Amino acid sequence: MATPHAFRSVLIANRGEIALRIQRTARRLGMRTIAVYAEADRDAPHCRAADVAMPIGASQPQASYLNIAALLDAARRSGAEALHPGYGFLAENEAFAAACVDAGLVFIGPAAATIRSMGSKAGAKRLMQAAGVPCVPGYEGGDSSESRMAQEAARIGYPVMIKAAAGGGGRGMRRVDQPEHFSAALRSARSEAEHAFASGELILEKAIIEPRHIEIQVFADQHGNVVHLGERDCSVQRRHQKLIEESPSPAVSPELRERMGAVATAAARAIGYVGAGTLEFLLAPDGAFYFMEMNTRLQVEHAVTEAVLGIDLVEWQLRVAMGEALPMTQGEIDARRSRGGHAIEVRLCAEDPQQDFLPQSGTIARWRAPREVRTDHALADGLVVSPFYDSMLAKIVAHGSDRPDACRRLAKALEDCLLLGLPTNRAFLRQCITHPSFLSGEVSTSFIDEHIPAAARQRSQPSASASQVSAVLLTYLREASGVRYPAELRGWHSSRAYPATCRFTLDGAPMEMRVHTLAARRWRLVSGAMSIDAEVLAEAADHVVIRLGEAPHAIDYAAVDSGCWFVLDGVEHLAIDTTYAAPERRVALSGSGRISTPMNGRIVALHVSEGDAVVAGQPLLVVEAMKMEHSIAAPFAGAVTGIYAQVGAQVAPGGVLMEIAAA
Repeated sequence: MATPHAFRSVLIANRGEIALRIQRTARRLGMRTIAVYAEADRDAPHCRAADVAMPIGASQPQASYLNIAALLDAARRSGAEALHPGYGFLAENEAFAAACVDAGLVFIGPAAATIRSMGSKAGAKRLMQAAGVPCVPGYEGGDSSESRMAQEAARIGYPVMIKAAAGGGGRGMRRVDQPEHFSAALRSARSEAEHAFASGELILEKAIIEPRHIEIQVFADQHGNVVHLGERDCSVQRRHQKLIEESPSPAVSPELRERMGAVATAAARAIGYVGAGTLEFLLAPDGAFYFMEMNTRLQVEHAVTEAVLGIDLVEWQLRVAMGEALPMTQGEIDARRSRGGHAIEVRLCAEDPQQDFLPQSGTIARWRAPREVRTDHALADGLVVSPFYDSMLAKIVAHGSDRPDACRRLAKALEDCLLLGLPTNRAFLRQCITHPSFLSGEVSTSFIDEHIPAAARQRSQPSASASQVSAVLLTYLREASGVRYPAELRGWHSSRAYPATCRFTLDGAPMEMRVHTLAARRWRLVSGAMSIDAEVLAEAADHVVIRLGEAPHAIDYAAVDSGCWFVLDGVEHLAIDTTYAAPERRVALSGSGRISTPMNGRIVALHVSEGDAVVAGQPLLVVEAMKMEHSIAAPFAGAVTGIYAQVGAQVAPGGVLMEIAAA
């Protein structure tokens, strides 16, 4: 860490909700805030909220948020005295921390040497073992060749975890249960690690079956004071990435908390740590706990600790960076925690749980943060969610007097939350926190796979109510778009009223309904043998109350090109009006050899060449989207007849990447 001194201007080398979060505290302390932005974030909320916003390059992270020279130049031109890295991007990059100090900036984080000591999982485990910290058995040797790694995996015993040595966040991590799957998993993990952390170094660990993921927040100042702020339980995960975090953990007793806290603070002292840090552990079903890694930065889930203790961890970071002592002793922290209640945080992400949490991008048509809970976000109507950055959009944090109270508050908040315009995991998160096993506190890292597996996440065919609401909304929006004759005359004929045909897709499924106009804002809907009267009872901006038969439904919606998004019974739907659309030529999907991408992203690997023979399920190429790699496999056996993509190219949903002729 740089020599401490008071500073009054802070550059935040990050984006989105964490940039806004840091700005709020810095402004409260009277500091000047400086934002940076890539081209995709030119009009982002974190830029508008700052005192100064500095451009740093193109939208790709490597050209902007990961560009050390551009960030330091922005700091120089803006007159920044200190730099806060947030989390992600360069927050745990030792070269960046050193470069900031060399440029005369106060780096708000630990020293470069400390980051280096913890930056490699292999090196960190060796240091922790020397300090007496229990670690997961594994292999951290320098030889990570495929043959050596396979030998070590056999020695450790399956199942094993392959992990990127240079980073975390679930990237470059694979669990392998059988030897025959090891080589493919190793290559996949190495590729993802190289793209995410610019290092293909890997380690192996024995897979602990159904553990809890427990982390201990530590804080240290430059005067030798080290404290822990209790634990957070981060066990509910998908793709080895956290979705739900809470404090305190329902599985951690006061005695276990004291032991884990003592281990964490001793480890921080052993490496001369300064600032905010988190030690992550696996808690086995038998009560044993094992060190995994240390994050030398503020964590995404720091808000739950703040809620329980009633403190501001960013303020602590800023004050410690200026050389001040920690504002609380361990005893004061423990006393606060004992009466601090319970806090739970969920990560609202642009992803589709029905498609194995596939990242999504698009434009936010309507956003409404939930009331009466803390929501950290940088969202607004019309904001474009790009494929270049992480899929997390917001953090929703509920604080209650105890765990059941916090669960109730969070469930209500997820009901109130509204984000329309692209698929998100909002409804899935509510399904998780209202699940009986979660409510009982009986969760592990296998919670989603065990209780809400892929088959259970698949949406059934759209309900009759959803199709009826779609027809009403599309007709209502079409009539409100500027038709010049009175509503009473629409659908009128001199001899009798005649129905109009409304054709649309609902969540991609084609639908058709006959709509008879009965009066202004009243219709009769007919589909096959079904007939029901519908009426708009009340209307406001982007909200209507629709009566279907005798049942009223309050509907939030957002009009988009050719249709609308809407929420019915807590589930988002997309209805697209195809009444006047030109007929489409359709190809039977079962016989199509066209391989297309389901998301915006970048091609990072091509595994086949034109003319190659392939078998069903064989990996063809890899698309990187929102910091994760997604392998696309052959749908059937055949031969590659055309390749229309190249490594490094950006691709859009539906774009044809290659063609395969069936064998």
